[in-house]
Amino acid sequence: MSKIENILFICKHNRFRSRVAEAYFKKINKNPQNKAKSAGLIRGLYPLSKNQVRVAREMGMTIEGRPQGLSIKLLKWADYHIITADDVPVSLFNKSEKFGKKLIIWKIPDAHSKNIPAIRHSIYLIKSKIEDLVKKLS
Repeated sequence: MSKIENILFICKHNRFRSRVAEAYFKKINKNPQNKAKSAGLIRGLYPLSKNQVRVAREMGMTIEGRPQGLSIKLLKWADYHIITADDVPVSLFNKSEKFGKKLIIWKIPDAHSKNIPAIRHSIYLIKSKIEDLVKKLS
């Protein structure tokens, strides 16, 4: 029996990168005991970008709903804290490992909502990282 892992994907506003990571993890993860959630350091007050949602859908993922802010409850829940963004201060999470959490930093660049090629590139990078993570967890 494999170990249950709870994964928290973190980005700046929980509008794109962490949401794509959560959606793709849920899509390809074969161990139903592993769970994933996402949150933003600053809870996004803006709606999801229509272009980012559309491109994610074209690439096989659904991102919807309201952005979620980071909370102590989520940090405690997760075994893995994965910072998906390149604009989140990593120093805020330096104590993760002291509390038995695994800290992973991906530094995926943000993609402007009107730059379709950049959106596709960010999603491609996230998908690649998720595929590696899922292999590691199996």
